[in-house]
Amino acid sequence: MEISSRIVLAVLVYTILIFSPLRAEDHQPARPGTLNYVEGQAYLGSESLDAKSVGTAELDPGQTISTQNGKVEILLTPGVFVRLGEHGAATMLSSGLTHTRLSIDAGEAFVEVAEIHPENDLQIVEDGKSTELRKVGLYDFNADRHVVQVLDGKASVNEGNRHVDIKSGHMLNLENADTLKTKKFDKKVLEAEDLYRWTSLRSGYLAEANADEAPGYSFGGSGWYGDGWYWDPWFDAYTFLPADGIFYSPFGWGFYSPWYAFGAFGWGGYGGYGRYGYGHYSHHFNSAYGAASAVNGHYGMPANYGRGVHYGPRGGGGYSARGFRSGGGFHGGGGGFHGGGFGGGGIHGGGGSHGGGGHR
Repeated sequence: MEISSRIVLAVLVYTILIFSPLRAEDHQPARPGTLNYVEGQAYLGSESLDAKSVGTAELDPGQTISTQNGKVEILLTPGVFVRLGEHGAATMLSSGLTHTRLSIDAGEAFVEVAEIHPENDLQIVEDGKSTELRKVGLYDFNADRHVVQVLDGKASVNEGNRHVDIKSGHMLNLENADTLKTKKFDKKVLEAEDLYRWTSLRSGYLAEANADEAPGYSFGGSGWYGDGWYWDPWFDAYTFLPADGIFYSPFGWGFYSPWYAFGAFGWGGYGGYGRYGYGHYSHHFNSAYGAASAVNGHYGMPANYGRGVHYGPRGGGGYSARGFRSGGGFHGGGGGFHGGGFGGGGIHGGGGSHGGGGHR
């Protein structure tokens, strides 16, 4: 009798969510220039932006987004996030998937790249000089200081016939047009900034949204169109879902493809199953703000920190080693978030958020 009641409840919840106005399919796939988060005072041209603008406002070529006492998060190609700080301005120059150019006109912006393809031509313009982002990583553009800093990854600056590569841990002063030589910088100074901490926090939230949304597409179905941006109504934002594997952000968070998410989190492993379950994730990812000291404790595969995509074992029960089931997972332990994993833990272990049921 108890089992029958559970089945009826599961079918009822599934039906409600399938026809719920909050379903991800109600939002069109995001295009480069889509606003994904706004905090404080921000404007698209002369139009004031607020929470209702998220997911609908788009920065088209020729348009400028600006902030006063506020911050914004903008999506570029799938897996690439731009986070503009206070008193900043950015203009979209080209919004194509294979040719994407954004100009940082004022203030500071971090660009997080969790995925990039050889076909992508992803460029950030500052001081009239174009910087091509070539690898997964984290990049800082400061128009007020006229510098480009690569925390992780690789970038190339082109100025006329001159070309200079900027590798991880190095910066370039764009005012020194005659030399264009790179030099090392202290990452710890940059990591202490408010914008860096905010960027890390947002990265963690969106990785969490990925874990919430991805399992629902494990077997395809309505709304799945492959690699791209997917709306998670419970986080009021788009998150990145790769087509296959796990793509690691520069902060160490993982963006799971649907089947890998299903293998990692499973049915009922955390008392909720994404958008088709009984609960959704709360915010547990960011206590360390992505600090280097936290990397070994998150996602169980520190070797992949800043390394882009990881393809783990598949089949034969799958996902049983290297971070999903034994000696890995989020914050170590036994797989899953904070221990547990496949049907035996979930977030913080014990079959749900902090053990026992969903978090809401």
